[in-house]
Amino acid sequence: MSECCAPGGGGKPFDLAVIGAGSAGFSAAIAAAEQGAQVALIGHGTIGGTCVNIGCVPSKTLIRAAETLHQAGAAARFAGIRAKAAVEDWTATVRQKDELVTGLRQSKYADLLPAYNTISYIEGRARLTQGGVAVDGELVKSERLIIATGARPSVPSIPGIEDVDYLTSTSALALEALPKSLLVIGGGYIGAELAQMFARMGVAVTLVCRSRLLPAAEPEISDALSRYFGDEGIALTCGVTYRRIAKNGRDVSLVVNTDGHEQTFTAERILLAAGRSPNVEGLGLVEAGVSQNANGSIRVDDRLRTTRAGVYAAGDVTGSDQFVYMAAYGAKLAAKNALNGNSLRYDNRAMPAVVFTDPQVASVGMTETAAREAGYDTFVSVLPLSAVPRALAARDTRGLIKLVADQKSRKLLGAHILAPEGGDSIQTATLAIRQSLTIDDLAETLFPYLTTVEGLKLAVLAFEKDVTKLSCCAG
Repeated sequence: MSECCAPGGGGKPFDLAVIGAGSAGFSAAIAAAEQGAQVALIGHGTIGGTCVNIGCVPSKTLIRAAETLHQAGAAARFAGIRAKAAVEDWTATVRQKDELVTGLRQSKYADLLPAYNTISYIEGRARLTQGGVAVDGELVKSERLIIATGARPSVPSIPGIEDVDYLTSTSALALEALPKSLLVIGGGYIGAELAQMFARMGVAVTLVCRSRLLPAAEPEISDALSRYFGDEGIALTCGVTYRRIAKNGRDVSLVVNTDGHEQTFTAERILLAAGRSPNVEGLGLVEAGVSQNANGSIRVDDRLRTTRAGVYAAGDVTGSDQFVYMAAYGAKLAAKNALNGNSLRYDNRAMPAVVFTDPQVASVGMTETAAREAGYDTFVSVLPLSAVPRALAARDTRGLIKLVADQKSRKLLGAHILAPEGGDSIQTATLAIRQSLTIDDLAETLFPYLTTVEGLKLAVLAFEKDVTKLSCCAG
């Protein structure tokens, strides 16, 4: 602890105190330090937060490992080619993942602190108090605070759940032995990604969910991805109500209600992927006058201000836009507002999102339903990937592209891609929406041939043309 915040709270106060040392916390601290502010960065536990330690990094490297297995088996789609791949040592795969996590945590978090001499890193449990933050009972003085404590996997309220040795996304990614069977509860992006990953590793996977697979996605994409999951042997049951869960010998059994009938699913292990809960325990939010939403997340306005003057919140703890880049963006904005007078507004209108299933699900802007609810006269194009030359050349036509535009202004409002390389294609649509481009602007833009992103242009042309009647690169 630096001299300015010595035990007892003596000395000069900090310009800003940031609670949470993950991606949002570091982004806020660095943004403030770059403006010359004296910053207290308060962390508790492993530095680096969710993304690098237990979220994005470990999951995506294991997902890519699973993709290599699948691609070997799918090689037969090319005439004259056969290939095989198998998991020989899952423990070695997991330990390699751990090495990557350790390296990135060190290089992208711990090693950064010495580069910013106005950031004081303080380890301990934080609680909002009069005059600043109490860290393990000692006062860190600051009139401006940012809460960036993140979130953790939720545990759904299913009778019997407390008696079951369940997995979460955190513990599932740390398994050093693959189970023979796995029951996944939850059809959101975490459930979808991990269900497919484990299935490709040879685990018998069943996924159950209350709504549909990827309920936030366009229905066409949800339906298509559900079919592809079925093709890979993933058993999918949607529209269920959870009744009870219990041990069943060495296995676990879940009883659900589907269309008025009870159904029982049994597996060796069960994975809970039913959302995330904000890390707010022990912060003293009620006593400090910081309001929370119904799910416990911290309520903020479009400047990232909470209901207590001088206190801001950013990232997953706010319950919205739970992507690491949005957490970093929001935290940077909060820091600038805290120090410079609240002039910046949080803007997620052109926020890209990617689900790392295969095919990937990538989206930006409004869905068709959201656009209609916002009062737009929608103009919609849906292009199957079989109309995209890249997919034909790769002999993998799984997927589609759906675009939503405003009939009157012809501005692009939303883009939704289901494609093996969809995540790398969405940024073109992101820029188009950010810059208020029209579908005509996109139609007149040059796109490289035999790329997935060329499908965006073809989908634009499909608003008013039959693209099957065009020669290569015509239009």
